[in-house]
Amino acid sequence: MAWSAEGLLLAHSEPRSGAKPLVTVCGSVAARRDDAASLARAAREMRLADYRVSLLLDLTEYQMLVVEAPGVPPEELKAAVRWRVKDMLDYHIDDATIDVLDIPPDPNAPARGHSLYAVAARNELIAAHIARCQEAGIPLQVIDIPEMASRNVASLVAQPGRGVAMLCFTEQGGLLTVSFEGELYLSRHLNVTLGDLLEAGGLRENHFERVTLEVQRSLDYVERQFAFVAVAQLWLAPMPAAGALRDHLAANLYLPVNLLDLAEVFDFSRVPALTDVENQYRFFLPLGASLRHEAKAL
Repeated sequence: MAWSAEGLLLAHSEPRSGAKPLVTVCGSVAARRDDAASLARAAREMRLADYRVSLLLDLTEYQMLVVEAPGVPPEELKAAVRWRVKDMLDYHIDDATIDVLDIPPDPNAPARGHSLYAVAARNELIAAHIARCQEAGIPLQVIDIPEMASRNVASLVAQPGRGVAMLCFTEQGGLLTVSFEGELYLSRHLNVTLGDLLEAGGLRENHFERVTLEVQRSLDYVERQFAFVAVAQLWLAPMPAAGALRDHLAANLYLPVNLLDLAEVFDFSRVPALTDVENQYRFFLPLGASLRHEAKAL
């Protein structure tokens, strides 16, 4: 589930061997973060107690920080990372919840140090999300981030042995990810919203240029830092009027730029409304988050 301006967005999918993931639930419920009664009512209407629930944070609710992986035993990793990021936050480290995502190095290169992502969010924000769910009777199991949702969808369109870039836009801004073999290698938040991209005339062109420049810089960074990650294509997530941005990117980038139709990678037979691009835009990240599967933690 994820919060949006319209309320609570909900999506559920079931993995199927050799077939597209089947989307069984997808919809929005009128609820407000600060209204426990409306959230409890939504939980009852959607029977959320029957599910293993994950909550997707907004882009503005956390930070992604790149740090050198400390050479410590796994059980000491998070404590060591906290020490490394303490001066990178604009609030005290004691007020931060920290998790880590590994950035695997080239398996064919000589062993050397590598980096990881530290995901940082304020304790009070995480505690507020948990408290809301507990009060509403929602069995919250996981708090997730949009990068993982984007990575999950990218894995459905990735070519074997090649990296894949995914670009999407939310109410808070844009998100560019680059993943390879199911691992996240780059996350870049863009200060451009869908509203910016729908403006008329020269304003829209300026935003297109900003997005293109950020994508170019990001792909150049991946090429320099992770030469073994050969990015084969850039996918533009569903959004209204995506064709114009796709054409602009394709004219200025050195790799293919494709428009993503989620109906090509999900089975929407139970929720046919998701064949509409507007709905695919609204639910892109919740659908991606629904693909989450548990892996060993660092």
